[in-house]
This record gives sequence, structure tokens and C-alpha cells, in this order.
Amino acid sequence: MSAMRGLFGRKEPVFDAPRPRATDLRADPADRVSGPRKRKSRQRDDEDVEDERPSRRRKRGFLSRLFGGSDRNLGKKSDKNSQSSGRGVKKSRRKRRSVLGTLVYTSLVLGIWGGIALAGLIAYHAAQLPPIDQLAVPKRPPNIAIVSEDGVLLANRGDTGGPAMHLRDLPPYLPKAFIAIEDRRFYSHWGIDIPGIARAVFRNVTGRGGMQGGSTLTQQLAKNLFLTQERTISRKIQEAILSVWLEQKYSKDQILELYLNRVYFGSGAYGVEAAAQKYFGHSARQVTLPEAAMLAGLMVAPTRLAPNRNPSGASDRAAKVITAMAQEGHITEAMAKIALARPAQAVRESGSGSINYAADFVTDILDDTIGAIDQDIVVTTTLSSALQSSAERALSDEIDKYGTRYGVSQGAVVAIDPNGQIRALVGGRNYADSQFNRAVAAKRQPGSAFKPFVYLSALENGLTPDSVRDDAPINIKGWKPANASREYYGPVSLTQALALSLNTVAVRLAQEVGPKAVVSTAQRLGIVSDLQPNASIALGTSEVTPLELVTAYAPFANGGIRVQPHVITRVKTASGKLIYQRKGTNFGRVVEPKYIAMMNAMMQQTLLTGTARKAELRGWQAAGKTGTSQEYRDAWFVGYTSNLVAGVWLGNDDNSPTKKVSGGNLPVDIWSRFMREAQKNVVPQPLPSGTWRDLVPPPTGIPMANAPPNSIPVASAAPDSNPLSGPLNAIGSLFQPPAPVPQPQPQQPRGPGNGPMTINQAGEAASRSQSRPPSIRRDSGNSLIPPADIGNDRRNARNSDRTGSIPDQDRGFLSRLFGG
Repeated sequence: MSAMRGLFGRKEPVFDAPRPRATDLRADPADRVSGPRKRKSRQRDDEDVEDERPSRRRKRGFLSRLFGGSDRNLGKKSDKNSQSSGRGVKKSRRKRRSVLGTLVYTSLVLGIWGGIALAGLIAYHAAQLPPIDQLAVPKRPPNIAIVSEDGVLLANRGDTGGPAMHLRDLPPYLPKAFIAIEDRRFYSHWGIDIPGIARAVFRNVTGRGGMQGGSTLTQQLAKNLFLTQERTISRKIQEAILSVWLEQKYSKDQILELYLNRVYFGSGAYGVEAAAQKYFGHSARQVTLPEAAMLAGLMVAPTRLAPNRNPSGASDRAAKVITAMAQEGHITEAMAKIALARPAQAVRESGSGSINYAADFVTDILDDTIGAIDQDIVVTTTLSSALQSSAERALSDEIDKYGTRYGVSQGAVVAIDPNGQIRALVGGRNYADSQFNRAVAAKRQPGSAFKPFVYLSALENGLTPDSVRDDAPINIKGWKPANASREYYGPVSLTQALALSLNTVAVRLAQEVGPKAVVSTAQRLGIVSDLQPNASIALGTSEVTPLELVTAYAPFANGGIRVQPHVITRVKTASGKLIYQRKGTNFGRVVEPKYIAMMNAMMQQTLLTGTARKAELRGWQAAGKTGTSQEYRDAWFVGYTSNLVAGVWLGNDDNSPTKKVSGGNLPVDIWSRFMREAQKNVVPQPLPSGTWRDLVPPPTGIPMANAPPNSIPVASAAPDSNPLSGPLNAIGSLFQPPAPVPQPQPQQPRGPGNGPMTINQAGEAASRSQSRPPSIRRDSGNSLIPPADIGNDRRNARNSDRTGSIPDQDRGFLSRLFGG
């Protein structure tokens, strides 16, 4: 019983004892019938731990730390606060855990869906591109390198403006300059530089360092090769896709090489070689460190920073490139200091850039020469860089000095050798101002420069340089041509009339032989433009180009051979494979040697006593003819030696009159200056000439012998007691300039009692001539054998049939030399 009372006995409260904990009144979980509840036990254990933690913290609470004492005397209120604080910490921790988990979960979900959306977007834009297995780098547009006869590069033509370069051919600091400023991690990324993009975005948002782009060199190459320049999200995505493809297909060096040969450098230059030639005047192989930095700096804005337009901006950008190269370790600090102290300077094109006229002409005829171009080629021309520069300076300096005074704004110069090779071609005053090539495309009236074809027609119809015609007023169905001076000299020789450029005599001669004969003669010598066979053709009223007029004068310099003007001699690929080689061909002889001798003797007087007296060249036999069109709209001079034929034209593009510019002033000055420089260090050679006075018909029935190859063409000579004296005298006369012809004094115009010569009177005078018309044979194989059927050969053939004799002009050199 005592035990039962002890177990179930009543306990009396004790007021002095410590207050029991609430847990002491509960049954022990082990004494319960159902056994302990593990979940609640764990919960209770947690609560006990939580209760113990505040108790431990209560050893030195907030107030004790604040007032330096113990917090035991705070009593029951402090215990309650501690318990409440423990439960608050638990709830706050649970809340924080729930917020963090929500953020992680939300971010994970959004990331997954964002990745899916990005993959779909990439797939969509990738579908807009050609299939990857069919994708290929577009072939680079071919470059045309135009070089002079001695291999000097004159110009580049094509869409790129320069040939492709290999990395091994470039100085090592040139590609490193592009890497330093455009893509520092080029050799480490896989086409897209994520850190670079992030850095660019951060700087663009914060405004630090200005606006920057995150495109790699590979991305820039992809844009240049496959895409447009539009700035859209679609283009950027496609750019990234293509960049990854390029990185998988090509090596880093191959990508860098493609980049340097394809990007735009401003001023029409694509590729580093074209840019180096454009801005510095030499190949990319020879660029210096400051020049390399300036080229790399152009990538950010090639048009705005072009050094030939914005030198200060280009220099500032180049300084940043040099600094970046030093920071990346591509150059030393000492090299950077030297490069910053000596910035690159862009070269300015000297003169008017006239070589571009010749380069355009080469490009225009290249398609007809070799057809379509699908690779880089090198075109070797007949042009001389020295003569081209001389012609350019002579023309531009004269117009700059006298253009305003004489009302002249444009001009052209063409020079060819007696074989038709174009040695210099200047198509205008300044190529930058006007690209129209007046040397080959401008058709203008030649004026009196056309008269040699009139006089040659007269000679071939029986006249000689000593034949006399009347310089007097003439009336042709109401048309009354007059001399430029309005003076008349009366009876004059043809030599005097041509030297003084007398219009009335030229018109009379054209009427005697017929305008159609004059047109035929001009076209036979090389004029290809349409010519009107009317009375005014004698004064050069039909338009021609400077190139064809100069070409038509070439037979006078080479002895009567018509030539084909040409500028291309050879075409090779960049690897050296021969594509085209010009063969030496011509049209054969078109004028007999004796008429060439007569014309040269007459046109030499133009320089000695006539309208081109200022054009005389010391030590050289030179001949030529001035020309001035109506109202001084065109001024010409075409002159030649045995080494070179050159022509000068001056005028205005709108065909407005000049202030009395004639062929005898500014054109002669330009021609003389150019020819003096062109003939330096050249041994003088005489013009084709011979004896032509006192011609006597040879004996009949003697067979004709052809002239030996490479012999000097000599006209028929008068008989002499020594059978060799005639030919020797003829050969000796080749080296003697003609004596100046006395010039007639002007006469007053004839009055009514002694009126102008009529056409009938002119015809009667012509019929009294003792010379007979020529019979000319054509043979393209031998330039010294006269070609056939030119002039009035039918009439000559009839005369030969009637008399059974051989005309004097058909007798060869050997028959005249040995008499059999």
C-alpha cells in the first residue's frame, strides 16, 4: 500500500521549491502504451536544442553587454524574450530558405525555356542561310596589275584594287596590329568572344570608353564574305553562325589572311595591298610599323579616317593601335615610343594622276584581247612611265599657267612610236576632276592638222612639193574660204602653202583630186571615224580623236607603213602562266616611199619657217602640222621624228571658243617640252626621205626588182655619168635637213580684173604636171614592198598596157641601181 501510495499518492505543492518546467508534468514518452512517437520526439529534441541555445546565450545577453553586468536579474521576462527570439530566428531562416529556393527554381525554369527559345531562334535564322555543306568562301574578285614596258607598276584595276597577299609575305607586326586593336583573343576563342561581348556591352551601357563592338575578326570576315552591312539582330545571329563555321573549316592563319585581303580600307581600296599602295605608294611588304598601325586603325571607320582625307584622325587612331600592341606584348616599349614619335604620312598622288586614263584604256580593250577574267593577272604594256610623267607635266603645267588667260580648260596628249606602240596617253587635265578620256573618246575637228592628207592626195595625183598654186580668194557655190590672216600671197609652191597653212590652196587641191580621194587617203593611213566627202574636208571639218590622228601620222615617220595602235604586249597570270602575247603585225605599206619623202620635206618646213617654228628640235629632223578649228574651238599640233609621233589637243569640253588659242602657240609649247624630254639620250636618226626633183622616166621593158629587206627606201633619182652616184646621193640626202624655203610676200586680194582662180583653171594647171599617178602593190609580208591598188592604179595600168613600159615608180631599187 505504501508502494501504491508512493506511486499514486498525492503530491503536495511546495512553494519554496523552484517552479517546475512544463515538460515535467507530462508522461515520459517511454511510459506510454503506444510507445514513443519518433516524429514528435525529434520535434521535442529540436525544441530542447532551441531552448538550450537561448539559455547559453543568456549567459551574457544584450543588456549585460550593453551595461557591463549580468542579465540574470532580468527575471522571467528575459527568459520569455529568449524563447520568443529563438522561435523568430527559426521562422526567418525558413522564410529565407523558401525565397532562395524560389529564385533558384524560377531561374532554372527561365533558363531552360530561354535556352529552348534561343535554340529555336538560331535554328530559324540558320535555315535562312544556304546549307552548310554547300557553303563556300566566295572567290575573290580578280585584280588586274598594269605595268609599264620595264615592269614598273602603273595601276591596279578591278573591284579590289590590289592583288592578294600571303601572311608569310607581310612583316609580322602588320597582322599583329589588327589583332591588338580588333580581336585580342583571336587565337583563343572559337569564333565568338563572349568576354569581349560582355565587356563591350558593359562599356556601352556605362558610357566608359565610348561605344564599342564585340565582333571578332572572324565575325567581321563572315559579314564581309556572306552578309550585308545592315545592323539587325537577324544579321548578328547569322554572323555568329557563320563565324563558328569558318572556325571549324579554316585555320586561324587562313582566317586572318582572308580577312586582310577582303576588308575595306576606304578610298576604294579592298585588301591590305591595295590600301598600302593607295595611301603609302608602296607594297604591303614594305610597310613600316607606324604605317601598319594606321592601316589597322582604319577598321573602325575606313571612310571617315582615310589618311588622305583625314590625316589627323588617322594618326590619333594609329597611336591607340601602337599602345595596344605594346600592352599585348607584340612590340617593345622602345619600338612603341619610336613609332609614336614618327607617325606615318599618307602620300599624295603626284601630278594629275594621268596614268589612270591609260589604265582605263587598257581595261577597256582587255576584254576584247583575252576575254573574261577569273583570276589575278599582270598586263605588260607599251607605256613608258617616264614619258607618261613627262606628258602629264607638260600638259598640266601649261594649262595651269595659261589656261585662264586663253580660256582653255582641257587637253590631251598621245605619243606612239613609228610601229604603233602607245608610249604615253594623257586623257585630260586632271583625272580626279574628270575621268572622261579625251585622248581616245573625244571627237573634235582637227582643222589644218588634216591638211597633210589633202596634200598627199595631190602628190599621188601627179603634183610635187614644187608645184605652184594660186593663193587667192575662191568661191565654191557661195562658200568663200579664206586664210586665217585674211591675207593672200598669190602664186606659191605646195611646200610654202602647207608650211603657212594657207586655206585657199588646200581647198583648191581638194577640189582637184576630189573630196572622196582625200577621205580615202585619210582612212588608208589610219583615220577610222566617219568623214564627210565635201568641199570643207580640206579644212578638217570632220571630227576625229587625238589617238587616230596621231596614228595616221605614223606612216610619215616609218616610211609609209600603216600601223595598228596598241598598248598591250603580254598578259600573264599572277603565277606566271602566259595568256596572251602580241605578235608584230601591221597593215603593210600604204604610201610609196617617194611620196613620204615629199611629205616629210614639206612638213619639215612647218617647223623651220611655218606656223610651228617654236617646235624645232635641235639635232633632230622633225616635221608636223598645226591645226585650229573654227572660232578657235580646237587647237592641235601633231609632230614627229623618226623615233616618236606625238599629238597635242587643247580646247573645252562644252565646245566653247577659246581666247584665240591656235595650234602654233600652246600646243606647240607642250609638244616641244615633251619631245625634248622624250628624245634625251636617244641617238638622232633622220626621217625617211630621198630625192624627188627632176624625175625622168626610166627606160622601158626593164623588169622590176624588189627592194632588199631592211634597205632604206629611196625615190627615183636623175641619171648621172656614174651609175652609183645617183643612189649614193640619194642615201646621203637622208641625213641632210631640207633648206628653208623662201616665204612669199602677201599680196592684196585680186580685183575684178584679175579675179580668183576658178575650178577649171585649177584643173588645167594640174593637167600640165609631168608626173604620173602611182600604181601601188600591197604585200603584208614585206613592209618594203609596195601594197597594191591605191590611188589611180587603174589609169596607170591602162597607160602601161598602151605603151608596154613599166612606170617609173614601179621600178625597184636594184633595177635603178644597176640599170637591168
